[in-house]
Amino acid sequence: MQMHSVDARSVSPLHEKPGEIPCREKKSSSRFWFQVLVLFGLLVIFLCYSLSSNSLFLWEGFSLFAQAQRVNAPSYWVHPNHRVILNAFHKNTESPALQHEGLQYHQAFPQNYQFVMDNAEVCKNNTPFLVLMVPVEPENVAARDAIRQTWGKDTMVQDKVVLTLFMLGLSGGADVEGLRQENEQHHDLIQSNFMDTYLNLTIKTMVIMDWLATRCPTAAYAMKVDSDMFLNIDNLVIMLKMPGIPEINYMTGRLMWNVPVIRSKDSKWYVPKELYPYPQYPTYPLGMGYVFSNDLPAKFVEVSKFVKPFNIEDAYIGECLKKLGLSLTSPPDSSQFKTYITIYDRCEFSQVITYILGSSEQLINYWIDYKRPGPHC
Repeated sequence: MQMHSVDARSVSPLHEKPGEIPCREKKSSSRFWFQVLVLFGLLVIFLCYSLSSNSLFLWEGFSLFAQAQRVNAPSYWVHPNHRVILNAFHKNTESPALQHEGLQYHQAFPQNYQFVMDNAEVCKNNTPFLVLMVPVEPENVAARDAIRQTWGKDTMVQDKVVLTLFMLGLSGGADVEGLRQENEQHHDLIQSNFMDTYLNLTIKTMVIMDWLATRCPTAAYAMKVDSDMFLNIDNLVIMLKMPGIPEINYMTGRLMWNVPVIRSKDSKWYVPKELYPYPQYPTYPLGMGYVFSNDLPAKFVEVSKFVKPFNIEDAYIGECLKKLGLSLTSPPDSSQFKTYITIYDRCEFSQVITYILGSSEQLINYWIDYKRPGPHC
């Protein structure tokens, strides 16, 4: 019948049930709120991307943190005794990178950390040929003083400018005021706000790379050298001045090939499969002291966003080199990069570049004898 064929669009709202909305109006309202939600979602994604230049890095960081919780294994962790220091530090900083301790302190990406003591001007006054970067514990004043009296003493070596700087992290046992006074006297301390522990050596190494890339990019070469080393600085500079030594993409030292990953939990160098799944490391330079052209630090910092960190710092450098598609270079004379000494020999010490020593006192005593007048051999 005709009365049943009336167009619904012509029905007056007065004939509708209370609270009933026409179908067309429902669709318009739904479409409007859908568009609002889409725009809001896009805005959130844009803001997240802006705040984090690398979402992959953050995801890897979360993944590593989760893995570290699943295994009873060393990772990049904050000791409970150190949390008091971190909490106090967090109150005095507005850095967003420090607001997520549970995540950020499991990362080796150096720009997650901030320098709390710096000497950024040292490379501006005189462009160095070589920068010696020495990782050392904040409390180990004796090691720093021994180096300042021996191979870190001279700023001109073989007519080249050489700088020696010490990289420190945070420590609960450190004398903060003492460190400040030490730096005012020597102007050679750099301190970042990661926790200075053995398991955090990878972080410490990457912070060294970040400092070289951002504070001292004009240097020709750099060396990461441990604080317990005898370093024949003359022989090192002579080697770097040799014809044919590359000026870019160059790294050398005591090279380690086909080193198996240690899976024994009793070992100091234990690495679980969750952190590093492969059975052996790529070729890497032994961490006691390796030399590199100063274009590499910026490349290491960038590639570290994509290389999952693990607690063997020198092997991690090898992994970064592999990711970059670069290879290590054997030194002109591999016998110059020696490890442990069996007996002191003045003639031999005149021919090497590195030796691992037992104490700061030993370094001073050997250096005094090495530098006394007369022929070495």
